[in-house]
Amino acid sequence: MKTVLLAFAASVWLSAATCESLGSLSLPHTTITSAEARPSGSFASPYGGKPLSNLPAFCRVAGSIKPTADSDIRFEVWMPAAGWNGKFQGVGNGGFAGTINFAGLADAVRGGYATASTDTGHQETRGNHAEWALQHPEKIADFGYRSIHETAVAAKAVIQAFYGGGPKHSYFSSCSNGGRQALMEAQRFPADYDGIVAGAPANYWTHLLSSAASGTRATLSEPASYIPPSKLPAIEAAALAQCDAKDGVKDGVIENPTTCHFDTTVLRCKGAETDACLTVPQLAALDMVYSGLRSSKGQLLFPGLSPGGEAEPGGWATWITGPERDRSEMYSYGTQFFQNMIYNDPAWKFQTFDADRDTKMADDKGARLMNATDTDLSAFEKRGGKLIIYHGWSDAAISATNSINYYQGVQKQMRADDVTGFLRLYMVPGMEHCGGGAGPNVFGQSGVPKKDPQHDVDAALEAWVEQGSAPGTIVAAKVDEKGATVRTRPLCPYPQVAKWKGSGSTDDAASFSCAAP
Repeated sequence: MKTVLLAFAASVWLSAATCESLGSLSLPHTTITSAEARPSGSFASPYGGKPLSNLPAFCRVAGSIKPTADSDIRFEVWMPAAGWNGKFQGVGNGGFAGTINFAGLADAVRGGYATASTDTGHQETRGNHAEWALQHPEKIADFGYRSIHETAVAAKAVIQAFYGGGPKHSYFSSCSNGGRQALMEAQRFPADYDGIVAGAPANYWTHLLSSAASGTRATLSEPASYIPPSKLPAIEAAALAQCDAKDGVKDGVIENPTTCHFDTTVLRCKGAETDACLTVPQLAALDMVYSGLRSSKGQLLFPGLSPGGEAEPGGWATWITGPERDRSEMYSYGTQFFQNMIYNDPAWKFQTFDADRDTKMADDKGARLMNATDTDLSAFEKRGGKLIIYHGWSDAAISATNSINYYQGVQKQMRADDVTGFLRLYMVPGMEHCGGGAGPNVFGQSGVPKKDPQHDVDAALEAWVEQGSAPGTIVAAKVDEKGATVRTRPLCPYPQVAKWKGSGSTDDAASFSCAAP
């Protein structure tokens, strides 16, 4: 056996290429623009910011893929010069993308992975802007589904050429739009990755951004409807007063928001308006944010937000209210989407949004290109693929209920109540968009495993793919500003929830067990 292994290693070495020679690598509709051997140390991103440090020596390959005349899918592949673990890690994007995720590349290559990232076919450092899409349907297709697949294919070819052999296993882990990319890969290109983590997936893209336009109209069309961020603490306090203790533990976190109906009328101003109360127009706007996008006949088109976490940093003040009028992420994403991706009209105004007409137009023009809502994952399952989805209940950017809806859709489509042979869903109480929030929100969701499946979702995925060890409870941590863990809580495979055993510290995961809700 030793002789066979030595012979294999020798054959790989002889067939491997130097980093610089990859500059002449020929790939379909792809141009390699640079290939350089980087020494260990730091890397300065072309986008600016603090240099990425503590990098090992690696081979950096950059290129552009042009499947159409209007395509320019820029990508980079980073490969450790020594100590490659034999695996490939795809890196995703947030928002409307537009940049290569150098921080994600750095994390992966530090962990011994060969890795790749793309700007998804356009160049834009402002992730909440989409002017690049105006009158460019092929760039929308590149952003929607083509770039992430084309990059995976090109990256594997580059890895094959550099090492003389392809990766043993390929993984993709990302959040938000990256979660949408993750599900797009599982649905459309099931052979690209063996294991996928999809965090807070923006997979129902057309309805999510229709919901953003609807929420913007509800809160901004009339001056009296705007809810200033100064009122968010009162809203959160009222939500916690009604819902926090329903799980048997009063800890500032709503474990399962589906068990509580938040009656917002308690917030109505009974006298002069203050930050402790809401006016009637503000209450109407608030209720629309919670109730979600609905048709003129009351049909739910996209679920609303769950109560809890409204006043947390990076929550509603960023996504829903903004620091002031017309400065929320909801406003930006909703208007940019319809102006540049659907109507090709920079003059389009959110005040004209109609749920029936505009959601249908969004579906007609954008669903095929950008939605990752196909619930038939049979091809991914048959080739042994494993998928983990997670979502924070206090997510102010994407309704957490959307992930539950998708999970249940997979169950229905595949005619199986139990799809846990290849799919797990974890709902994270008190977590905001991809991280942060009042609840324990650190569980290794960085894309690069830390070798601890009990505390790291990406390590749990690898153990599932490589060892057949299916993930169960994953322990999440709440970390203070000094980096100390102040609370732990088990994350349970859906539909189970964490329940306090009745004794022991409620800040210790060991005091909880996973059970039916």
